[in-house]
Amino acid sequence: MERKVDFRYLQPNSLNLNMYRSNTCGELNAADIGKEVVLAGWVQKSRDKGGLIWIDLRDRYGITQIILNESNDSPELLKTARSLGREFVIQVRGKVIERSSKNDKIATGEIEVVPSEIIILNKAELPPFLIEDETDGGDDIRMKYRYLDLRRNVVRKNLELRHRVSQVARRYLDAQQFIEVETPVLIKSTPEGARDFVVPSRMNPGEFYALPQSPQTFKQLLMVAGFDRYFQIVKCFRDEDLRADRQPEFTQIDCEMAFVEQEDILNTFEGLTKSIFKEVLQIDLPDFKRMPYSEAMQRFGSDKPDIRFGMEFQYLKELTLDAGFPVFDQAESVIGIVASGCAEYTRKQLDELTEWVKRPQIGAGGLVYVRYGQNGEIKSSVDKFYSPEVLKKWLDKANAKPNDLLLILCGKEEKTQKALNELRLEMGSRLGLRSKEKFEVLWVMDFPLLEFIEEEGRYFAMHHPFTSPKPEDIAMLATDPGKVRANAYDLVINGVEIGGGSIRIFNKELQSRMFSLLGFSEEEAKKQFGFLLDAFEFGAPPHGGIAFGFDRLCSMLGGADSIRDFIAFPKNNSGRDVMIDSPSTLDQKQLDELSIAVNLK
Repeated sequence: MERKVDFRYLQPNSLNLNMYRSNTCGELNAADIGKEVVLAGWVQKSRDKGGLIWIDLRDRYGITQIILNESNDSPELLKTARSLGREFVIQVRGKVIERSSKNDKIATGEIEVVPSEIIILNKAELPPFLIEDETDGGDDIRMKYRYLDLRRNVVRKNLELRHRVSQVARRYLDAQQFIEVETPVLIKSTPEGARDFVVPSRMNPGEFYALPQSPQTFKQLLMVAGFDRYFQIVKCFRDEDLRADRQPEFTQIDCEMAFVEQEDILNTFEGLTKSIFKEVLQIDLPDFKRMPYSEAMQRFGSDKPDIRFGMEFQYLKELTLDAGFPVFDQAESVIGIVASGCAEYTRKQLDELTEWVKRPQIGAGGLVYVRYGQNGEIKSSVDKFYSPEVLKKWLDKANAKPNDLLLILCGKEEKTQKALNELRLEMGSRLGLRSKEKFEVLWVMDFPLLEFIEEEGRYFAMHHPFTSPKPEDIAMLATDPGKVRANAYDLVINGVEIGGGSIRIFNKELQSRMFSLLGFSEEEAKKQFGFLLDAFEFGAPPHGGIAFGFDRLCSMLGGADSIRDFIAFPKNNSGRDVMIDSPSTLDQKQLDELSIAVNLK
């Protein structure tokens, strides 16, 4: 289903065109009948029926049909028309006439142009795939010839949507007194977070810049500098494994505010999100729901729950004990979800679901089910151990109704929650409960400040080292750091984290204490972040901010699962640009200049 995006602002009414064209290929209509026009663009396709020749001329704005008649047009003009191939670049001079067979599927469907002159501006090789909405090109070939793929309407509209979102964001933030400031791209590598992309310095042999994973410290320094409302639509870089919603370089709407509390941030950026949805999709979002992290994990097993549908977790451990079923008896947690109307699932369907949850990506050991028949009959995969009366208690606890199916996983609680979250999302998709035309927005708040990684033997920041603890939890930093909550918040739409931020630490002593908890020695903290600690000694205001994943937001607004088609020149899943063949090797002279020795053994 095509998104109802308002693209009218991209269709020029008074475009200051040059000698190559008087109008675009998307604007002529019945009001222009009789006009002499000059058009330029690409040949979408041509049809030669002997006596008549039709040419579909395309530019960024649309398609205009050109018509030639063998009985009226000169042999030279007809010869030029018949020589045209797909994607030839041409200029057409002619007269607008009423179209005899109208086409209500395109904006110019009421008219066509009778040419007096056709000029071939550039010939074209036959494209390796059809430049059509429904193309015959696979992902690899379209990535290799991305400049051709970008000619297709569906891809072009994605980038027009991206442009639209950026303009709405800029207007909103400007009206809220934010100032756009560019921050450096060549910065310092830091040990926290994802892996950095590094850039060797020729003038400082053996030393390296890093490309920013975010402008975090710089936007905090702008708050210290008195720019109390900053934003930037900024390119960021992370050297991490890729998937549909990740790229090695990506874009954020990055924002920071001074003299604010959490409520100020939430209200400001709830307003930004509502403005984007209203202006781009003509959707009025209601006020956003809010949910603590602990509740999100308990109800949905996820810190970014999809709340378009229910299927909430039901904790059944106390009802499963002492029946001689060792899998449940030994499990820390037994949790189920109710799939409404699925009691008629066949054994084959249930076996397939069992294999699905046992995949390594999900990691469950198996799946237990209880069918609640339309007439009240109860059938389960553990009938050997549990009577119908006990199974009915499970169903009642889970609020199941006749014709429902109860699906149960067990094991360590955190692992079981994560696996059941994946099963819940899968069932939501299979049952058609995750419509891309419906949007449910949620603030998830009060995350843990720290998480302890056993393999590393130390705490890591859940967000980043500059996130402030909740004021009422600061005392626990000394006694029980794992229970300290962060003054942090994520914006979640339809189960996707679209934005995240926090109130920052602005006190040198508290920031130093945080670095110490994260395993930094005083010397290491000074070496990595001394500039920030020093800045805090010169009057840092209370401040906080948020960053929106711009590519993810655009793909969601466009109804897509992948961010690739909303980026002009994306990388593939191996982080390669197959169009320009990057990354590539350097010649030895360049390596020597950079004092780099390459050893691929």
